[in-house]
Amino acid sequence: MRADRLIQALLLLQGRPQITAAELAEELEVSVPTARRDLEALAMSGVPIYPTRGRGGGWRLIGGARTDLTGLTEGEVTSLLIGLSQSGHADPERIAAVRKLVRAMPEPFREGAQRVAASTVRDAPWGEVPDEAASSTVAALQRAIAAQRRVRLEYEGTRGAIEIELVPLVIGSRGSRQYLLGAPAQDDADAADADRLRMYRIDRIRELGVLPERGSAPDGFDVAEAWARMVERVEDLRGAARALVRVEPWAVRALQDRFGAQAFVLDAEPDEGGRALMEVRAHRVDALAEQLAGWAGVAEAVGPPEVRAALRELGDRIAGLYRSDGAPRTRHPL
Repeated sequence: MRADRLIQALLLLQGRPQITAAELAEELEVSVPTARRDLEALAMSGVPIYPTRGRGGGWRLIGGARTDLTGLTEGEVTSLLIGLSQSGHADPERIAAVRKLVRAMPEPFREGAQRVAASTVRDAPWGEVPDEAASSTVAALQRAIAAQRRVRLEYEGTRGAIEIELVPLVIGSRGSRQYLLGAPAQDDADAADADRLRMYRIDRIRELGVLPERGSAPDGFDVAEAWARMVERVEDLRGAARALVRVEPWAVRALQDRFGAQAFVLDAEPDEGGRALMEVRAHRVDALAEQLAGWAGVAEAVGPPEVRAALRELGDRIAGLYRSDGAPRTRHPL
């Protein structure tokens, strides 16, 4: 896995005056372009390495060769760990690589690194590939978590931009989006108020500032439990409206792809009409009807009555719009 390779590459750099991409590729049993990308990733993560060109060139670690990770500064350690936390899914190999890195860190840096590692959660539903466009915001939030600092956000909410001051606690990926779990600090205390924990979409953070005031997780705060509880709350909001749908067997997978975690196969065995039974969800009945309308040729909502009524109303509006001879209706200003 890439995270493991980055650590191996760093250790090789610390044990030699310099190393070429070809030599690193041979050591790691990867292609030369892959080795070169790994070296560039280390440099971009803040590790003090630089390339020298021409005959006898290669990659060098500023400050000379070392045999362990203790030559890194606290900022460089945090940068490297942030890079690893964003490099892929939380598979066992990657988790093991991060643990090795944390164990190899100097004791003064270890607590901050552990906070970064523990605060990062990757989850599967709601999409497939996490959006990396907000990676600079994620990195800034993770640095604030490592340093136990509060942040001030300019956040684009549903009613416009608002300013929020909070303690960042968890960075989570849920499908194609990344989220922040955070809460204001308790009155006259550094710790976050867990009763006021909220979830924020990172792609809606317009401005981010790290404040000098300390901000820490409350005693006994469980990252995994807090994330699971917040995801369950969001799922309930997203799935407040539900419909039972009879679906042509060949369209089941397509409907699952469309609705994601809000689609469930209740009975894959075809009924007498050859159709499977599914449940699909959305945050409102009208939104659910609008999504189902495009599947009328392959899926029929058999209940509840309010969803069927919303589909009939939507169908009447569409039919009325196209019932004329084809001349588009013109809207005139008042």
